[in-house]
Amino acid sequence: MIRSGNPALRGNVFAGARAEGSAGVMTIQGTVNKTLILLGCVLLSAFWAWSNMGVAAALIIPAAIIGLVLALVTVFKKEWAGITSPIYALVEGVVLGGISAVFEAQYQGIVFQAVTLTFAVLFSLLIAYKSRLIKVTENFKLGVVAATGGIMLVYIVNMVMSFFGARIPFIHESGALGIGFSLFVVVIASLNLVMDFDFIENGAEYGAPKYMEWFGAFGLIVTLVWLYLEILRLLAKLRER
Repeated sequence: MIRSGNPALRGNVFAGARAEGSAGVMTIQGTVNKTLILLGCVLLSAFWAWSNMGVAAALIIPAAIIGLVLALVTVFKKEWAGITSPIYALVEGVVLGGISAVFEAQYQGIVFQAVTLTFAVLFSLLIAYKSRLIKVTENFKLGVVAATGGIMLVYIVNMVMSFFGARIPFIHESGALGIGFSLFVVVIASLNLVMDFDFIENGAEYGAPKYMEWFGAFGLIVTLVWLYLEILRLLAKLRER
């Protein structure tokens, strides 16, 4: 079974898709091309939100909700990924642009640092994966999946607590525990990129249908968005010290 810590790229979706596909097969180059398209969509709408913060500020929460709905639709109807993933990327770009503008207003230069670090991590891990310096074993997969699930559980509990005016203590602060937690999350988000690389490579080798290129690209963008936001939060905590 092919497994990824990324909720969008998990389980045996390629195995299930193989029997359905008939119009061409998935390739790594095709997935790379579609990832670049989605990344362009994210950057385009993020730039718009950054330049129109007055309007974008009111759209951050609605856009986040729409993005979540689109992500769920894409996960359960992966054959629609060619339509839903570009829309998701545009919507998520509005969220990232708005949030980035807020952080930049508080900590000048932090967005450039976060973007640079995000792409540095992406390319460094891609090189490490392609050169087999990092091997995606079953134990590696199980560890990353378990850690990712634990982080998601913490975030869900914190969100529920926020409805009652509370939150999980320390992890959101700039103390040692808060910074340590953010570092841990950044590491796990980064390792999810490795899982995504492996998942996409396995899908291409398995002969998944062509539309899975969009689905694989979508999953990679989900991880990159998460990694960027976590790096942004970590840098903000470091700036507060």
